[in-house]
Amino acid sequence: MIDSALSSAGAKVVVASSSDENHPPENITDGNTNTFWMSTGMFPQEVIVRFAESTQVSAVTVDSYNVKHLKIEKNSSQNASQFESVTEQEFKQTEGHLQSNTILLNGSNATHLRFIINSGYDHFVSVHRISVQNVHT
Repeated sequence: MIDSALSSAGAKVVVASSSDENHPPENITDGNTNTFWMSTGMFPQEVIVRFAESTQVSAVTVDSYNVKHLKIEKNSSQNASQFESVTEQEFKQTEGHLQSNTILLNGSNATHLRFIINSGYDHFVSVHRISVQNVHT
């Protein structure tokens, strides 16, 4: 099974609400949990990932730090507009290690996923990797 959220599979971050040159949003699609995207300290923060092709998303795993509330939205058009809500999750706080949360999405068809971080356990949060388990359509 291919992870559609990897840059090596053609995924791209097309929108990010903040960017730090040392921790750019593209780090979340490189598959490496040692690299990450870091927010600028205000909420909400968001990232939109576009897949190389339309994908049936069965589950998403988010590896992050200090994320408290995350909302995931999807869209199935070629442009990143008109999103619909898929799920909202509260993450448990972890001290000294990454939060790793797998969220089941019941095979939602998507070309884009939008990740909206509404709150964090600190002013700054980081997303290290987004992994998508899928079935191509």
